[in-house]
Amino acid sequence: MSRIEPLTMAELTPEMQAIMKQAEANMGFTPNDALIMVRMGGLMPAMSGMVGAIYRPGKVSMELKRLVALVSSSAAGCQYCTAHNAHGAGMAGVDSGKLAAVWEFRTSPLFSAAERAALTVAAASAQSPNAVTDEEFEELKRHYTNEQALEIVAVLCLFAFLNRWNHTLATELEASPLQFAEQHLSQHGWTPGVHASAG
Repeated sequence: MSRIEPLTMAELTPEMQAIMKQAEANMGFTPNDALIMVRMGGLMPAMSGMVGAIYRPGKVSMELKRLVALVSSSAAGCQYCTAHNAHGAGMAGVDSGKLAAVWEFRTSPLFSAAERAALTVAAASAQSPNAVTDEEFEELKRHYTNEQALEIVAVLCLFAFLNRWNHTLATELEASPLQFAEQHLSQHGWTPGVHASAG
């Protein structure tokens, strides 16, 4: 159970209901973390705008953005966001074999040198303090333009907030990403613990 209960759709203003319906259309379910955020005034509209700006079609593929978010959330220890990002990666068309091998990105032949550079930065950025080295960032810039690198960093910064939010609040994981995570992540030590439960 979440440490602060999500509101129900019936408790939301029409503006917040519209945002939640858009989130459900994008994700396939209504996210509990957003239903908690709506308790805090303007936070949800601001978050919705930021998510829209970061996940809009850009110079970095949605598949890579989802993998970057997945590795970052996993490295940060947030099972809620790890499950959400695995689910999102599946929806974005990431091959199930690649998804299963994401934690072996440094050695798996399924990942290109460019993907390895992005995922290395993702894993290091989730540490506290941030562990990204100059060498790792230079390797990232060998494969991506400044604009692409900034898109990758924007994804990492979005999930720095969401990982802290959901891990701190022990946000209850919804059924759809929970089922996906149990099917695709359990072989890598993912278990629905206190911060990723669904009931």
